[in-house]
Amino acid sequence: MAWDVWNEPDNTNGSSYGPAEPLNKAQLVLALLPKAFSWARSAKPEQPLTSGVWHGDWSDPANLEPMAKEQINLSDVISFHNYGPPNDFEKRVKWLEQYGRPVICTEYMARPEKSTFQGILPIAKKYKVGAINWGFVEGKTQTYLPWDSWQQPYVGRSPPVWFHDIFHENGAPYLPSEVTFIRKMTGKSSE
Repeated sequence: MAWDVWNEPDNTNGSSYGPAEPLNKAQLVLALLPKAFSWARSAKPEQPLTSGVWHGDWSDPANLEPMAKEQINLSDVISFHNYGPPNDFEKRVKWLEQYGRPVICTEYMARPEKSTFQGILPIAKKYKVGAINWGFVEGKTQTYLPWDSWQQPYVGRSPPVWFHDIFHENGAPYLPSEVTFIRKMTGKSSE
């Protein structure tokens, strides 16, 4: 579908992994990102290239942060991450429409953050925005665990609210109402 050349290039991961990242990571990556796109383009891909913007204000092209400006200018399709509630998702989609390229949300759906299928998918459909959810089945990827699991591991217990995943390992839905909703949104409902 597309090549995500660099995921969250200016994310220093400070809250997750401590001071393991270089203090000047954003500057280093800002210099390397155009080269990464050039290397990817030299392979003559059939797929469009992108690098998802994930924070900041994208409403005015003249005031973009340097990394977001580079990401948007280098990308064939605009991709972004948003784990906010529906009103924030819609605001960001409207900001990105002005760049005149297809838009794909490559990360969303975080139940504890009020980013849910029922809240986000109708907006994505309204604006013809692709939406990719990280998790699918509770298992090795552990995407049902929330961000705070880096500081307080959920060993031997499940979090009070799952983060991403849709199904338990046995195939049973985490929330049957979500599966019904997704089927309806995708035209796969048997109703």
